[in-house]
Amino acid sequence: MGQITLSGISKNFGAVQVLEGIDLDIRKGELVVFVGPSGCGKSTLLRLIAGLDKPTGGTIAIDGRDVTPVPAADRGLAMVFQSYALYPHMSVRQNMAFGLENAHLPRPEIDARIAEASRMLEIAKLLDRRPGQLSGGQRQRVAIGRAIVRNPTAFLLDEPLSNLDAELRVSMRAELAALHQRLGTTMVYVTHDQVEAMTLADRIVVLRAGRIEQVDTPLALFNAPANVFVAGFIGAPNMNFIQGVVRGPVEGGVAVTAFDGRVVPVDAAAGALAPGDAVTLGVRPHHLRRVGPDEGLPVTVHLVEALGAETVVHGRTAEGQRILAVLAGQEPLASGDVIALAFERRQTHAFDKDGLRVAGN
Repeated sequence: MGQITLSGISKNFGAVQVLEGIDLDIRKGELVVFVGPSGCGKSTLLRLIAGLDKPTGGTIAIDGRDVTPVPAADRGLAMVFQSYALYPHMSVRQNMAFGLENAHLPRPEIDARIAEASRMLEIAKLLDRRPGQLSGGQRQRVAIGRAIVRNPTAFLLDEPLSNLDAELRVSMRAELAALHQRLGTTMVYVTHDQVEAMTLADRIVVLRAGRIEQVDTPLALFNAPANVFVAGFIGAPNMNFIQGVVRGPVEGGVAVTAFDGRVVPVDAAAGALAPGDAVTLGVRPHHLRRVGPDEGLPVTVHLVEALGAETVVHGRTAEGQRILAVLAGQEPLASGDVIALAFERRQTHAFDKDGLRVAGN
């Protein structure tokens, strides 16, 4: 169990429309991640699923049952918040037991559920401590454990790792992924961090201004973004975007004039682009490579980030076009150096005047 279906969901706060026309089917056992910039509506959408807010229009169904009018407490869902929301005067054991006691479960069953969740999360030695005696990562484990003991139909997680430091976020992210595999329960996860989304999700829902831009697997979004927004949002560092004009057809695609008049061949479906059409080329920084001076596009280096395993180069073309390249290894570069960069046709995306993807690998 755990299928969640959203049909025509909209949400207004007074005259402000936060969500519009949301249709989404979350499959049983999936880990689905909502991502998007601040204010896109991802947390509002999660609250609607939880029953903490009511939609202005549309329906929400769980396992085929319309729960739109059903209170949050009766939806069979468990929510994990960014702020942990633990009772400071209670022990870990009491925090995890509180909801089960209110549901009048037998004491032996409560104890069994707490024992299993604490074993799974490796917090058995913390059960008699209070939240004030725990680290941030331990508190988040307790908050997740409190959700697990309820045996919910689905877990709803609202930026649960955002209060943790960078190193702990990485380890907790791995723990959450492993936990989802063990439980097999549907999870809906909200984050602004697209790296979290890429590493955790079975499918990612990309939101912008209250609408869904694209829903797909992480690699499908990375390899075939539906539009310029998704292409720029998914992938770190961000994709380079270069303006050009279609010059004419070539075998399997079109030739695009860009930069200082250089002609770039781009794969495109027949009829997708015509001569004279404005086009935006997209190339990911990792797909740029350094070549000889006469083999690629001259770029003046402005900033170098030496990360050891790779070198991030910030530069500009002669026309002022910003270019970001991630080069493998350690490159001895400094501000003011001029290097030549090249990219392959199969690694180049193309978007039409409306920002829709019409070509790419």
